Amino acid sequence: MLFSLVLLLAGLGLLAVAADHLVLGAARVAAGTGVSAVTVGVVVIGFGTSAPELLVSGSAAAEGHAGLAVGNLVGSNVINLTLVLGMAGLIAPVLVTSSVLRREAPLSVGAVTVFAVLLLRGLDAVAGVVLAVLLVAAVVWMLRLSRQEAGDVLGAETRELVDGSGAGRLPVELVRAVLGLAGTLAGAQLLVTGGADLATRLGVPQQAVGFTVVAIGTSLPELVTTVQAQRRGEADLLVGNLLGSNLLNSLAGGAVVALAAPQVPDPGGTALIAVMVGISGLAWALLARGRRLTRTEALALTGGYLLALPLLA
Repeated sequence: MLFSLVLLLAGLGLLAVAADHLVLGAARVAAGTGVSAVTVGVVVIGFGTSAPELLVSGSAAAEGHAGLAVGNLVGSNVINLTLVLGMAGLIAPVLVTSSVLRREAPLSVGAVTVFAVLLLRGLDAVAGVVLAVLLVAAVVWMLRLSRQEAGDVLGAETRELVDGSGAGRLPVELVRAVLGLAGTLAGAQLLVTGGADLATRLGVPQQAVGFTVVAIGTSLPELVTTVQAQRRGEADLLVGNLLGSNLLNSLAGGAVVALAAPQVPDPGGTALIAVMVGISGLAWALLARGRRLTRTEALALTGGYLLALPLLA
């Protein structure tokens, strides 16, 4: 069991470091080659911060660990809007513009709801194709809306995040992105191997390990991006990153799991799936009320994750 724990911790550490370099390197390469700030924010940073969830869940599903794969996706969606958003709100009240609430929030909650329905139905190849089609449609729609909004705040905040990516530094940033991707892949594999073996040795369901330790590990990139954005006062980038991550976890992650293992067995955890949908709706409602998240509300969201843990039993 000690070896499993070492693998798990090594995977967590590698993910924490590598995913951050993957996101920053890829974003700066994209920005330096002329890709618009909005596209960088929606697509490059969005997929970059969700890379650990996608790779971990895809690897787990392909190796027959469906419970770990689904537990990671559900857990990450819950953690993003409880622990991560809650931590940001405890640092300082989170203020958001109406464009984020109008654009990312309904798409994110809708994606989580569709994912939940398909989970309860049972993930298979058909569900994977449906999720993949919805993913493409959602990304195209978000890009179109973002480009139509003059002076988009999210685009401005993305430009500030990737500032310093001059043409002379593109090779350096490309190497950073490639090494970050390699490290993320390696970390994901270590995390899956250690997590699955630890669940077996402890006699606990794989979805419990996925919902807790693994999901916390794969959510580290979102946590890093969120804390950085909050310290800079970039609330739209912060909230957009978390909502976008949940959208990608649900649609891209769900599609990857369904297609990697088309006969995904029922992972159980119906109550946790309901919590995932409920937390998504609650976070949207709190942010929409006055377009801000107070410290009291942030504390309540943080406590929501702790209240969900007994449902794993």
